[in-house]
Amino acid sequence: MAAWTYWLLTILLAANFAVAFIALWPSGNAPDTPDWLDALLISLATAGTLAALWRRLPLQNVLGAALIIAVMGGAAHTVGEITDIPFGPFTFGPAAGPKLFKTVPWAVPLLWVVVILNSRGVARLILRPWRKTKTYGLWVIGLTAALVMMFDLALDPFASRVGHYWLWTPTKFPVTWQGAPLVNFLSWAAVSLFMLAFVTPLLINKRPKGPSRPDYHPLGLWLGALLLFAVAAVLNGLWPAAAADAGMGVVTAVFAIRGAGW
Repeated sequence: MAAWTYWLLTILLAANFAVAFIALWPSGNAPDTPDWLDALLISLATAGTLAALWRRLPLQNVLGAALIIAVMGGAAHTVGEITDIPFGPFTFGPAAGPKLFKTVPWAVPLLWVVVILNSRGVARLILRPWRKTKTYGLWVIGLTAALVMMFDLALDPFASRVGHYWLWTPTKFPVTWQGAPLVNFLSWAAVSLFMLAFVTPLLINKRPKGPSRPDYHPLGLWLGALLLFAVAAVLNGLWPAAAADAGMGVVTAVFAIRGAGW
């Protein structure tokens, strides 16, 4: 792809993040209504993620992987909305926007694409020193699932308690994280592992041109999202969530930058 396309999308995404940070402060927006800024952010995040991958992989591989993730992620949340399995009892709120097939909001499949592909990119940075070992691929899959679960730990308080994109129904099990049942986070990891079993072959560069360079785009997007969630948590008095977001962001950044230096 043309380099200017990638950089244009990156600049637009960074600008959108900046506007989203500003919009976190109290405004006159009515609650529980679809927000065009959030819609633009998830759309640019998806486009930027695919553009970053397109720099080292054939376009058909990138689009194929994105399609598989989007379909599987949308299907998982459709089943979850109807049956409460595997994520636990929840309902999507009006703020999540228009729904596909009157069940799952249109942004949910894109969210899965962004989270899976960028978590995998961060995992590749962290594990870069071991990229020539025989078990490298399995470690990437496992660490990606763990990073997806960490991302959801940061996302859920923002989505359910700040944005009201989805709402959790209380369960008999009293232990939750900011109102979300713990099975939700384990299920995100499990669904991620299932997806990666299908998409990993498409994400392997079978014709590398020389030594690979570390790609910091996934890390930047991943950390930018966590920072957005942390600031929103602080402004809404969700201090445990803010502390967890900050801790996960710092630890991930340290290991990713250290790994990329090899």
